[in-house]
Amino acid sequence: MPNDGHSVPGGIVGASSIGSPPVGRLVELALRERTFLLLLAVGFAVAGVTYRHPVAGAWAGFVFASYSAVANDSIQTLGTFLSSNRDRPWWLLWLFVAGIFVATMGYSWLTYGGDVSYQRLAAKGFETAPTSFSYLQVAAPLFLLVLTRLKMPVSTTFLLLSGFATSATSIGQVLSKSLSGYVLALVLSVVLWGGLAQRLQRMYRSPAHPAWRVAQWLTAGFLWSVWLMQDAANVAVYLPRSLGVVEFGCFVGVMVLGLLLLFRQRGDRIQEIVEEKSDVFDVRAATLINLVFGGILLFFKMYSKMPMSTTWVFIGLLSGRELAMTWRRTTERSTRGALRLMTKDLLAATIGLLVSVALALAVNEAFREGVWGAVGLG
Repeated sequence: MPNDGHSVPGGIVGASSIGSPPVGRLVELALRERTFLLLLAVGFAVAGVTYRHPVAGAWAGFVFASYSAVANDSIQTLGTFLSSNRDRPWWLLWLFVAGIFVATMGYSWLTYGGDVSYQRLAAKGFETAPTSFSYLQVAAPLFLLVLTRLKMPVSTTFLLLSGFATSATSIGQVLSKSLSGYVLALVLSVVLWGGLAQRLQRMYRSPAHPAWRVAQWLTAGFLWSVWLMQDAANVAVYLPRSLGVVEFGCFVGVMVLGLLLLFRQRGDRIQEIVEEKSDVFDVRAATLINLVFGGILLFFKMYSKMPMSTTWVFIGLLSGRELAMTWRRTTERSTRGALRLMTKDLLAATIGLLVSVALALAVNEAFREGVWGAVGLG
């Protein structure tokens, strides 16, 4: 009778045992964790060396933020793209996404006089570039990396921008806009997938026409571009509000390299948040998600310049979709299971918000005074 890895005292008996995890895989996982922790320690050390020097601190914080923000938020814009294109070479996907990044950022830089945030950082409370940094402001993106490693979809907008807001009111406006986005995405996805769920299920039974692949890439590019218009502010907040030619070249180069690392790892662990949802591997489902999410972000971009959390919009969209599919019985997941997923994602985003507020209170005097004044402790 084959050994299951548990019937023999002492646990797993060897790599050749049927059902036992391969030793090589276990070693690989251990080495990956050791490498991650080592790089994290180096990052905290670099933050300690650079934060006292404004220019060095700005670029160190930006480098940390450029990877951590995209890595955490990749599940929103690139998650379904990665899942539905797992049969494509990673470098091809990277070239496509990097090209759109350069074009999108280049347009903002040329149009808005060196600003790469599409004027998100021109909003009240964020218009002043930092001239000095605390240790936690530079190291904040490293905490985001830890949360990403734990597969938590954290709002990078709150975690990174709140440490630089010049008033508590501006963060309140960001929160209000983000919660409005969550509610709108939840309701819209319930209505949309509630009405289309059964028709989509019948469509998924047959192979997708090649035109769907083209549509999926086009909508993925649209979503990625609109997301950048919203969230590029989260990494550019460390830098001058107007970048020169050399600064812009460094900005683009660092971000493109970060995208290369992310695509080489196929989204890393946080990608599992997307892949646990129903039907995300189908190119037609990915196309529809991209189109709806991108449309919502474009609406809010046109609505006001104030930054917002795209993470909250995304979890609202997926939560409403899961609920609609269970209610229309087009998925094997129960309503309880869908509510469990919804609660888990919402809890993770809420924890991220609390961590962001705690960091902002610790490092941002203007934010701290505004909050204490609002609650009567100032």
